[in-house]
Amino acid sequence: MPKTILIINTGNTSTKVGLYTDGMLDDATVIRHDDAELARFTGINDQKEFRESLVLDYLKSHQLDAGVLAAVAARGGILRPMESGTYLVDETMIRDLIEARRGLHASHLSAQIGYSIAQKGGIDCYIVDPITVDEFDPVARISGHQAFSREMRTHALNLKAVAKRFAKETLRRYTDLNLVVVHLGTGVSISMHHKGRMVDAMDPCQEGAFSLDRAGGLPILQVARYITKNRMEYDAFSRMVFGEGGVYSYLETRDFKQVTKRFHEHDEAAVKIVHALVYQIAKEVGALSTVVCGALDAILLTGGMAYQEYFTDLIKQRVRFLAPVHCYPGEDEIQALAEGVFRILNNEERALKY
Repeated sequence: MPKTILIINTGNTSTKVGLYTDGMLDDATVIRHDDAELARFTGINDQKEFRESLVLDYLKSHQLDAGVLAAVAARGGILRPMESGTYLVDETMIRDLIEARRGLHASHLSAQIGYSIAQKGGIDCYIVDPITVDEFDPVARISGHQAFSREMRTHALNLKAVAKRFAKETLRRYTDLNLVVVHLGTGVSISMHHKGRMVDAMDPCQEGAFSLDRAGGLPILQVARYITKNRMEYDAFSRMVFGEGGVYSYLETRDFKQVTKRFHEHDEAAVKIVHALVYQIAKEVGALSTVVCGALDAILLTGGMAYQEYFTDLIKQRVRFLAPVHCYPGEDEIQALAEGVFRILNNEERALKY
């Protein structure tokens, strides 16, 4: 009997939904939410019932209800550090997402909505590779001062999916490969995959290369002086480096198409910042290659910025001496979520407990 699953991926201004049957895409839709529509809600959690009703309407438009689904796949949120894999959503996870002790994001609604719909149909809801996937080697966790510990928060869903896709395309096993995988989006996640585990990565929120609106690693003494001099509260500084940092702080845009246009028009500032971004990304790729003593099988570039061939070519020029470079433009989170859940339904993997 065919197995159909519902995919839910909530973002700040959209709810992405999809239907897959036996691993094949039936439909994918983006439900947009304008500012006025969301302004009536006090917080993110208050949007749950509203967004859930839209997802149920989506099912009805395809003559479906929860009772005929095999499972629901939802995007994971900011949870506790966890191993890579597909996790069964339970009450404990839902409570953690609602309380948001480690940070709040619109993605927290995905599992809340998915779990509610799954309960209506008497089926299971799963998340796949949330951003808090943490497979650090112990030595990688050391920061440089005992008061601080490195954290792994990355675009794990896309990083893992692309690594596994490359392995499948090249008729090899992910668990046999050493890969540096680079997600080039609003945030830049650069990760080292060693024999099936993401053993090190640059947290795009606070280290590594800058990105479209994130500052990446900054000179810490200058940062300390700046905060002290300006008497900044944590939230204000966090917003400055995460949301108003990176390319945005230099060029006043987060739109990489606009940056690209200015680059090709030889805008001096844009050219300078693009080359600096390439430089920093390549430097981090080189640093992570030392984790496996240079024994890389490939470097994989993915994410929205990877659509710009001139940009990936600039990166390739700096890193191709390390290993062959392959591009997987975009980020197909709906597909990655579906693949993770079908591995459970087809008994290729076992679901993990949160």
